[in-house]
Amino acid sequence: MKNLSWPIVLITLGSLWFLKSTALLPDTATVLALLLAGAGVGLFVLDGLNKGSIVSAPLLIYAGAAVYLNDRYGLRFSHVFSLGMVLAGVLMLLAQSSRIPSRGRRRRLGQPHDSQ
Repeated sequence: MKNLSWPIVLITLGSLWFLKSTALLPDTATVLALLLAGAGVGLFVLDGLNKGSIVSAPLLIYAGAAVYLNDRYGLRFSHVFSLGMVLAGVLMLLAQSSRIPSRGRRRRLGQPHDSQ
């Protein structure tokens, strides 16, 4: 595996450099916004709906939107950050609901259903 690391690093960096120099790669802020939003969606998909993901996944998606709106439309970070604080508080209150399952109680694929 150690022998493969340098060629993979060189191929990745060379590809990114080529895409950036030919203007095929989007702006860094756009890539960051997509990665943050994608991480939030991925967290919901992988972890499901639970007390942890009900807070962190929407906040990651919101952070991606905030970076994009700041870069594209010049929205001030103070406005976006304050709205994010309100969103975080609302999501934390929502996570306190007894209807939201705790983390780790999600049934995995292939496991039989527990009869309680």
